[in-house]
Amino acid sequence: MSLSANYNVNPYIFAAIYLGAIPFFTASVAWLIRNKRKNRPLTLPILSTGFWLTSAYLYLIIAGDNVPFWVYMVIFGLLGLGTYSTMKKINGKRKDITL
Repeated sequence: MSLSANYNVNPYIFAAIYLGAIPFFTASVAWLIRNKRKNRPLTLPILSTGFWLTSAYLYLIIAGDNVPFWVYMVIFGLLGLGTYSTMKKINGKRKDITL
């Protein structure tokens, strides 16, 4: 908690955004899968899924001051892992769906 003052990031706000984004992320993935199955445009569902996946980290990047470089590297690593996991989840719903 004492680190939050040094970096201008409120951990409660970060946690609230992180947890609050879960249902919206899940709904966006469902929207993406539904649009892919019906051959509808994927732009908005992909943007929505990406936003909800990154929302808490966007808060940290925007609000954070003097955040160490390694934190940004961890964020990018987590985002890469999250993107990979999401793609695997979407592609696993139906074998004939590929992004």
